[in-house]
Amino acid sequence: MGDVNQLTFVQKHQQNLEGPYLEIGSRDYGSTQDLRSVFASKDRYIGIDMISGPGVDITLDMTENFQNLNSALNGMRFGTIFCLSVLEHCQQPFKIAENLTLLLKPKGQIVISAPFSWKIHGYPNDYWRFTPEGIKTLFPKIEFDDKKCFAATSKKNEFQKIDGHFGKITFSYSDHREKGHTFRGISAKLLKVLSRIGIGGWLTGYHYLHAPTNIMMIGRLE
Repeated sequence: MGDVNQLTFVQKHQQNLEGPYLEIGSRDYGSTQDLRSVFASKDRYIGIDMISGPGVDITLDMTENFQNLNSALNGMRFGTIFCLSVLEHCQQPFKIAENLTLLLKPKGQIVISAPFSWKIHGYPNDYWRFTPEGIKTLFPKIEFDDKKCFAATSKKNEFQKIDGHFGKITFSYSDHREKGHTFRGISAKLLKVLSRIGIGGWLTGYHYLHAPTNIMMIGRLE
């Protein structure tokens, strides 16, 4: 878990997240945000990763047969599971989603962050990008609270509602004006004019671009 906005998202909702806590992909690679310290004084916290190292309590592949996972965790069930920046690296996302659901206590919650638009980053491989509906499809037994579902760009504290516009950098004057961003609208129009005379056409030849964007969602096992 290496994105500062993920840490901010968790901290915002921490009072409603009960233990025991399970973090998937917990290895500290040097730039990782310290999620464990947020919950250190509350309840038992277990970090799992496929590679041993700092922050890893149990080395485990979460796509294994569930009986193996259950044995390795001594039958524990968790009030909160964190799965942040993991799903894109999992070759079998439906399998890991099924296993994580089975590890939740009744009414347990799962906190998910996954990239909608992001550069390829292998740990060791990078397979997928996700939409909010894709996450819901992976976790059919989880009820996601729309009030706890957001998108976040790579800019610190830049959170957005999940709608048809999240992550977009638009070059439409009218779109910006409707949102009350008149100066941005004028700048967008200026960029379009420059593209018509051959300046910046590589950028403004599109109606919009996507900023690096993660979706962040919290759901409860019903």
